[in-house]
Amino acid sequence: MSERAPAPLVVVGDALLDRDLAGTADRLAPDAPVPVVADCVERLRPGGAALAAYLAARDGRPVTLITGLGDDDAARRLRRLLEPRVRVIALPVTGPLPEKTRLLAQHRPVARVDRGDGRAAGATDAARAAIRSAHAVLVSDYGRGAADALRDVLAERPPEVWDPHPRGAVPVPGTRLVTPAEKEARLFADGGPGDDLRTLSRGAAALVRAWRAAAVAVTLGPRGALLSYGDNPLLFPAPAAHPGDPCGAGDRFAATAAGRLADGALVEEAVARAVATATEFVTAGAAGAIGCEPAGGTADRPPPRAHVRVHDPRGTLPARLGAEDPRALAEGVRAAGGTVVAAGGCFDLLHAGHVGLLEEARRLGDCLVVCVNSDTSVRRRKGDGRPVNPLADRIRVLKALACVDAVAVFDEDTPERLLARLRPDVWVKGGDYAGADLPEAALLEEWGGQAVLLPYLDGRSSTRLAARAAAAVAAAREAEAGGAR
Repeated sequence: MSERAPAPLVVVGDALLDRDLAGTADRLAPDAPVPVVADCVERLRPGGAALAAYLAARDGRPVTLITGLGDDDAARRLRRLLEPRVRVIALPVTGPLPEKTRLLAQHRPVARVDRGDGRAAGATDAARAAIRSAHAVLVSDYGRGAADALRDVLAERPPEVWDPHPRGAVPVPGTRLVTPAEKEARLFADGGPGDDLRTLSRGAAALVRAWRAAAVAVTLGPRGALLSYGDNPLLFPAPAAHPGDPCGAGDRFAATAAGRLADGALVEEAVARAVATATEFVTAGAAGAIGCEPAGGTADRPPPRAHVRVHDPRGTLPARLGAEDPRALAEGVRAAGGTVVAAGGCFDLLHAGHVGLLEEARRLGDCLVVCVNSDTSVRRRKGDGRPVNPLADRIRVLKALACVDAVAVFDEDTPERLLARLRPDVWVKGGDYAGADLPEAALLEEWGGQAVLLPYLDGRSSTRLAARAAAAVAAAREAEAGGAR
């Protein structure tokens, strides 16, 4: 049975023409302390909403782009770059297409020159009809009039994804997912300069309410994305960090999320896929590696792939601190200005879901303390026959994981008393999706901490493993008895 074809997508927003002048720099100019960039190769590519449309089309889905576009030289060049992948519905404009030119040396930006002040000047019947009949809509609002011109029809048919920018308007109420970048989210939410999870979580929840959106996903660059429905956030860490040029990563994220929602995915599934795809995009050279024809006719040579490292967002402390006392470890990390992360559970039959959760939790800070239920606590929660592995074995296995810095044990049904002693900055729970309950969230707020959900690997469960093992033993015994007869 063949897979279903990707669903069509309508992209509404402000197109740009992006240009890279890429060369080498090994000396400074004699008349000013600036690098001399030589042997430049000029490459053109779609920018803004046109880049989001181009990337969605490159995924194999039918895409219609509704944007302000005239008949100036830059507009004609952009049309050639989009054909035949993207169908374009042009809105009337007041001036030439905006162009963004980056000067790069050794594939690193040195300067940027902007020109062109064209704005969308109104709607058309063709644009309105395309939105009303759309299977899914992505708005990429760069503040140049396209979303404003069509705001009334977008309000009638709220988009699946709205990718906002500071110069643009607020999303229409009812948008399914809004995807601001971290700096944009702080600006929109008036949340101040903090980049800690508590500040970001509160800001995202405030934006859900202010925008009357179903969900907000704040993109965090190499840290992944934080998804909020207005309550406990779900954090999707990036699988890897890349030191290269992130140009276009936000458009890649929005295009992927919109496409997955168009295909029928849940919001959480769409965000998870968008984080992974945006990471792959940056790893492969980001927008600078897009295979559009170069302006000068020279063969396009994308920048080389740089080394990919395992994501370590803080990097302020040794990876393995080795303290046996979890409380002393937490106090030492805090005293050094680090972030203390704690995660909890029974961890009876350790499986891939547990390991993935703990590895991602460790990436959120500078140490990870695992809070594990005692045997008595597990028995009260899970019933007779559990735990399968006694506490000493569970601790030994957890401590063997490179991502675990210390293990703390609690005998109660919940870890509140232990958390009050450790006072972690981040408390991590594994959950299917962001609707899960986090009873410890209020406690964390007492000392300025933040509770977050991390997605479990689907279908992994100690209870299921135990049931599967018991069923296998029962089947073997039955087969053995049948053979004896």
